[in-house]
Amino acid sequence: MPVTPVLVADAGSTDGTPDVVRSFRDRLNVQVVPGGLPSVGRNRGAALAQTPYVLFIDADIELADSRLIRRCVERMRRKDLHLCTTNILCRESRVGKMFYYGNNFVQYLSRLGWPFATGMFMMFNTQRFRELGGFHEQALFAEDYLLAKKVARSKFRVVRGGVYTTNRRFEKMGYGRVTLLFFRTAFHTFDEKFFLRDHKYWAY
Repeated sequence: MPVTPVLVADAGSTDGTPDVVRSFRDRLNVQVVPGGLPSVGRNRGAALAQTPYVLFIDADIELADSRLIRRCVERMRRKDLHLCTTNILCRESRVGKMFYYGNNFVQYLSRLGWPFATGMFMMFNTQRFRELGGFHEQALFAEDYLLAKKVARSKFRVVRGGVYTTNRRFEKMGYGRVTLLFFRTAFHTFDEKFFLRDHKYWAY
């Protein structure tokens, strides 16, 4: 059995997720932990990590390259990085693809200022993750952005390759609303109270 633990944070799902996860126990070292908001579930999972690196991904993520995780670990070791991410890809719509092209451009550009990575794929040095205090559990959205920007830019990289995500957020919120929230988030980078307010992100 693989020794690398896979920790799935379940926030009270009603689709049988815990049972599906446990059905893989004969092939994976997998465990279900209680979730909540993404920051809560991620922190609970990370608290159990005993590996040098911890990878956070969303539930609807699919690796576009089977070698991506190995490549990230190698880059983390070689460059003594604290955080790496990769390109976010979307198969489902032309507008969705364009949005994520923009997201990826911002990720690369952020190396010049404050690192930007999304919770869709974030590999952290476990010790540094804990030193930074983990994800802000009172943040009602963009907890990934709040944490990523604390990382020194010299310790951050975007690794070639990518992961596929779905178009569900755009379908639920609408492209205009998501885009507006994206720019408002960037504008309020240093206003922590903005991230603690309810912007109805999870209402959709």
